[in-house]
Amino acid sequence: MAHYVFVVLDYFPYVLFVYILMSWFPGAYETGFGRFLSKICEPVLAPFRKIIPPIGGVLDLSPIIAFFAIRMATFGLQYLVYNYILPIVV
Repeated sequence: MAHYVFVVLDYFPYVLFVYILMSWFPGAYETGFGRFLSKICEPVLAPFRKIIPPIGGVLDLSPIIAFFAIRMATFGLQYLVYNYILPIVV
C-alpha cells in the first residue's frame, strides 16, 4: 500500500508541471485533458494560492511552493515508513 502512495507522490510533480505548461496555450484548460488535470491539480494548488497571492497579479509562485512541499512530504513519509513502520512490521 505504501508503495502506491510513493508512486503517486513521485509522479504528481510531473502532472503538475504539465498543468502549469498548459497555461501557455490558449484554451488548453477547456479541453477534456485540461479539465481532468484541473480536477487533480487545483485542490493541491488552492491552499498555496491562499497563502501566496500572485505577484503583480500575473506571476503565480504557488506551483513552485507546491513542488517543494510535495517533495518534502515524500521524503518525510519515506523516512517514517522505512525507519519506523517497516522495522516494526517485519
